[in-house]
Amino acid sequence: MPQNRNEPRRTVGSYWEATVPAPRIDRQLIGNALFDVAVIGAGFAGLSAALKLAQAGVSVCVLESEHVGYGASGRNGGFCCLGGTKLDEQQLIRKYGLDEARLFVAYQVAGINLVQQRLESWGIDADRHSSGEIYLAHRPKDVPMLQSHARFLKENFGIKTTLLSKDELQAHGYGGPDFHGGLHMPYGFALNPMKYVQELAQQVRRQGGKIFGKTPVTGLSQNGDRWRLETEHGFVRARKVIVAGNGYAREDAPKWLYGRTLPVMSSVQVTRPLSDDELQAQGWTSDTMAADTRNLLHYFRLLPDRRFLFGTRGGIYENTSALGAMNKHAIADFQTMFPAWRDVETEYSWHGRVCLARDLTPFVGEVPQFDGIYVAMAWHGSGIAMASISGEKVAAMLLGKLRAQDLPAPLVKPLRKFPFPVFRKLYLQGAYWYYDWQDR
Repeated sequence: MPQNRNEPRRTVGSYWEATVPAPRIDRQLIGNALFDVAVIGAGFAGLSAALKLAQAGVSVCVLESEHVGYGASGRNGGFCCLGGTKLDEQQLIRKYGLDEARLFVAYQVAGINLVQQRLESWGIDADRHSSGEIYLAHRPKDVPMLQSHARFLKENFGIKTTLLSKDELQAHGYGGPDFHGGLHMPYGFALNPMKYVQELAQQVRRQGGKIFGKTPVTGLSQNGDRWRLETEHGFVRARKVIVAGNGYAREDAPKWLYGRTLPVMSSVQVTRPLSDDELQAQGWTSDTMAADTRNLLHYFRLLPDRRFLFGTRGGIYENTSALGAMNKHAIADFQTMFPAWRDVETEYSWHGRVCLARDLTPFVGEVPQFDGIYVAMAWHGSGIAMASISGEKVAAMLLGKLRAQDLPAPLVKPLRKFPFPVFRKLYLQGAYWYYDWQDR
């Protein structure tokens, strides 16, 4: 049956959902519609593309399987930072050369700046805080690695970082028994991602773009000079299509996508508000975004209302048993890393999908041999800045204002299929066991 507009929205139990009014319920697509461009996915990338197109006078719709902010754009840890790839700067240089690596880092910084400019120009209070991000050595032997990386970044990219010793970490409010040194990066800030993505959707609506909720795309086929996007209660015909579902994309719309991404799990927990005495007891009083040096990293920050957010990586399967084990592991890690807060209650706990690609880099561009189908996805767990700017860029490509060769090289290689894709999560499990062993 068509969606009842009074039907309760699906929730994930996140802290972000509790901080905002219930989002607007965009009507479900009933019947048939004709647009110049159809966008699949109402997250940072899809909405950014739709906004750019609507501002240019293009007839555009966004088809969302649930509602704005239901996917990764409303479930993440709120780190607007460098990232979008699992390759570090040295690996980028080896694979693409120094010039392209520099362009890619500059692109990441531009993404951060774009989000900041949007928030300021729209007058949105998105609970911003944190000047940059700090990486914390979880073992003494990782400190020289941070020192070497700091020199490398300055020599090759002109990035001036700040190194902190264990004692300096304590003095700056980064207290914890497992933190032996830190490297502060000067780029990025933290925010409430739900407030940002909801306002981004509102800007699309104001510019004339249409958002359809509860409208998953179940099929995609060519129909004359247009693409036909099948939905539960109708279809859309559009000259061009942007696939921006990231880890929540269906692999059969288009079928080309099958086996080319690998969604894995990330969990987030948020405590009750902490008192001054509790903050001092742990020695963590900084509001800077932080992550440790593990392969299967932890990411965490003190929120403006003095709750503590703690996120983990490493989950593979999205079933009750696997999610329960991931949550249990996260609680144990939190209690080990922040022992003074062992008995502090967790008030919110949820999970989301991180979208990995075989080459560990995103793809922004047109799908080979699928004229008019574009993709912007695979952010590897750091999508706020990267997805926002990439959505704009893929829209510029549709408008004929940008060529693939104008983007940094790490972005333009189409997603490659994983070998034996039906088994991809199984051999990732082996990799995770190896990473866990390395992280000890």
